Amino acid sequence: MHLKYLFKETVVTAAERRERITAEIVARTGITEPLIERLVRGFYAKVRADTVLGPIFAARIEDWEPHLARMCAFWSSVALMSGRYHGTPMARHLPMPIDADHFDRWLGLFEMTAREVCPAEAAAHFVELARRIAASLELGIAGAQGILLASGERFRRDGVGEIR
Repeated sequence: MHLKYLFKETVVTAAERRERITAEIVARTGITEPLIERLVRGFYAKVRADTVLGPIFAARIEDWEPHLARMCAFWSSVALMSGRYHGTPMARHLPMPIDADHFDRWLGLFEMTAREVCPAEAAAHFVELARRIAASLELGIAGAQGILLASGERFRRDGVGEIR
């Protein structure tokens, strides 16, 4: 019984800690759920119109509303630590025919959208997170292809790594 009590206390403390961190992020950045939705919708409008990324997404997404809702939950979880997203982004991206150039284009569109729809502090927070996510996905995709990237090296589908 004593262990259950301590466990409950630890869980409550973790939840309270998460709430405090989220409140600090909101206060510092101004990020809200409606802002996340504007960012996600604006970004994916650009992606869908993009000549490089658009066809990749179009080949995999027929009904955009569930995807947009999932991406809002993802960014809520990442930016606000809301815990709304329960998925496996790496597994979803591994079979895609993408490499460093695609991630650079994705980041360019994301950064442009963040600057257009977000206050400066929120845009900076989103962009920092997006860069980390892109780097992680690129590293994972390269690893799945049997390529171990060195620090600063980028994954190219043609099998040639490039250091930037």
